Amino acid sequence: MFVQDRFSPKPQIRPLPQLHPDRLHPSTKSLDFSSWLSENFYKIIAISLLIVSVAGIFFLKNVGNSGALMCLQTRAIELERIAFPKVEWNLIKPIVDKTSPYASFQSERWIVVSVSNYPSNSLRRLVKIKGWQVLAIGNSKTPSDWNLKGAIFLSLDQQASLNFRVVDHLPYDSYVRKSVGYLFAIQHGAKKIFDADDRGEVIDGDLGKHFDLELIGEKARRQPIMQYSHENPNKTVVNPYIHFGQRSVWPRGLPLENVGEVGHEEFYTELYGGKQLIQQGISNGLPDVDSVFYFTRKSSLEMFDIQFDEHAPKVALPQGMMVPMNSFNTLFHASAFWALMLPVSVSTMASDVLRGYWGQRLLWEIGGHVVVYPPTVHRFDSIQSYPFSEEKDLHVNVGRLIKFLVQWRSGKHRLFEKIMQLSYAMAEEGFWTELDVKFTADWLQDLLAVGYQQPRLMTLELGRPRATIGHGDRKEFVPQKLPSVHLGVKEVGTVNYEIGNLIQWRKNFGNVVLILFCTSPVERTALEWRLLYGRIFKTVIILSEQSNSELAVERGQLEQAYKYLPKIFDRYTSAEGFLFLQDDTILNYWNLLPADKNKLWIADQVSNSWFAVPTRGNDSAWFSSQAKMVKKVVNTMPAHFQVSYKENGPAKNSLILCSSDVFYVPRRFLGDFKDLVGLVGNLEIHHKFAIPMFFLAMDSPPHFDSVFNKMIYRTDIPSKNSSSIYSALAPAVHPWSVANEPDFIKLVRIMAEGDPLLMELV
Repeated sequence: MFVQDRFSPKPQIRPLPQLHPDRLHPSTKSLDFSSWLSENFYKIIAISLLIVSVAGIFFLKNVGNSGALMCLQTRAIELERIAFPKVEWNLIKPIVDKTSPYASFQSERWIVVSVSNYPSNSLRRLVKIKGWQVLAIGNSKTPSDWNLKGAIFLSLDQQASLNFRVVDHLPYDSYVRKSVGYLFAIQHGAKKIFDADDRGEVIDGDLGKHFDLELIGEKARRQPIMQYSHENPNKTVVNPYIHFGQRSVWPRGLPLENVGEVGHEEFYTELYGGKQLIQQGISNGLPDVDSVFYFTRKSSLEMFDIQFDEHAPKVALPQGMMVPMNSFNTLFHASAFWALMLPVSVSTMASDVLRGYWGQRLLWEIGGHVVVYPPTVHRFDSIQSYPFSEEKDLHVNVGRLIKFLVQWRSGKHRLFEKIMQLSYAMAEEGFWTELDVKFTADWLQDLLAVGYQQPRLMTLELGRPRATIGHGDRKEFVPQKLPSVHLGVKEVGTVNYEIGNLIQWRKNFGNVVLILFCTSPVERTALEWRLLYGRIFKTVIILSEQSNSELAVERGQLEQAYKYLPKIFDRYTSAEGFLFLQDDTILNYWNLLPADKNKLWIADQVSNSWFAVPTRGNDSAWFSSQAKMVKKVVNTMPAHFQVSYKENGPAKNSLILCSSDVFYVPRRFLGDFKDLVGLVGNLEIHHKFAIPMFFLAMDSPPHFDSVFNKMIYRTDIPSKNSSSIYSALAPAVHPWSVANEPDFIKLVRIMAEGDPLLMELV
């Protein structure tokens, strides 16, 4: 009912009382006051005493009531305050698994998922990942006959029988019941926990390929990690999707006021590995986006299939800066297991995001870092509606939460005490409720009960003057801009055919290192070669007989060029492979896309490039000496190398000679290549004999990739470059001479047949 329609009764006007007509008449008899006072003196005294008594009682009563009111108000405030849990940390009894069928089972690597339906195909693939145990946590929606070979399944009844304190706080129908799974995994020997869901497939089925599973020891990756710059103290949250090539996409949990910040970083710094205790992966397909993005970027019922740059370097967050995190593609190391707690008093869409920010802030207290990794899983879009109502509190509060966490300080001397203090402060600020304060207390007690050791605190740098970033400390990285969607319109539609090809080539070869041996004067051609091939390969190393520091040209001898390669391998430990090329051979990179980057590439089927040379009856002393040195190395090879060489190598009394103008060594053969170079030692085996010997020892020719089989190879070198020997359909062309800038311009124009955008260079 509207206000103006409400019923309002007419006011009743009472008639004024009628005064007696003689009451104020001038003829009324005058009052004799002295006579009246004497007649009523005792009455006046009595009435006065009564009034004083009543006033005194009223005053005393009011004083008492004021004190009582103040007391009641104080009591009300005390009742409104959140009770801080009292925990006897030294009296916590161990909890041992005595009821589940897996009581004696132990594993160091666990994948924890929540399941509400029968096993998905993605979950079946998770079970097949070697060395990892999948733990499926059921809820009230999970079918009672749920079963998957290879996975451990905990039903609601089994969860209740484990005697964890946290069970009493968990809703029956929510994925936050994964907290039971985390505790179960820790109880059964977990050192690493991959927080996942049943919609994502690990790319290549290998978590070790994407994440840093070992932080210390020989297996740990020792190269520095790129880190966001801390130069701007006002920058407290970042969108990591920009770093990985998607500027118009933002993750769930990013404050909406930061969505418009799409510029890439001016520069980065570096961080040495070992403390990346929480590792957040990026998801291809349907990344972790919120309902605002999901509804505004979809023009129909088509599925999202967003791709990120898999070759972009992983990136760390410095103290004072945060990033949104989720519960379906994150790896936790043991020192950060306490950060797995999923709050229960907020919506399910907000739970893992709040956990992520809460955990990041506490991670600083032990010197840990969050690192974001290139795509680790492909997550399929099921075209289900995103509940905006469950994200509403997230959008309203997340910006304020980040500001609060960055400014929060604690004087406690143990990590778990700091955790309790922060959880209590977050409840007081309204980010979650008292339920999560109690839940935090029980979570920490359960951790200790299953044998978890809380990490030690480290000196916190927050509040101190930030270190000045010198010019030499600045590391540059310009992210790609990959096709995306904007307001329901695919950006890929605005990218023309040529640019699309360039993006595809860069994506395919962006993490392959090109090693170019330059025989022409480097001061005339080095920059040109970098300009040509640097568009495709992220790193181009140039070797020459004469070094040139200004042009970043390194010294090497072509006769033993293979001896320089192991040093380059060690400098780029994250590269997928290394492609060697001499400057007398032109590489048509657009024809290399079908090649398998896990195999060896060489022109073993090109007769003029790869052939056998008889060692008997050959009058050349040089061939004879080369044959003796090759034989000597073969005889010292370990069994697997020697057997492979003798089975695949040339006939007796002959030697394989290869021009070795172009070949590729993938990551999985780098160790073998370095071992074989070590066997050669100080022997002066020529590059053209050493390379075919290495390839035949490392693998069988039928296993080589055939990409270079169709290269153009001419032995009769023309006096001038001729378009008659060039073809844009060949993977490589030999020979071709580039000795100066005019030669380079001619080359670019002829290569533009395969890559039209090259014409922009001239």
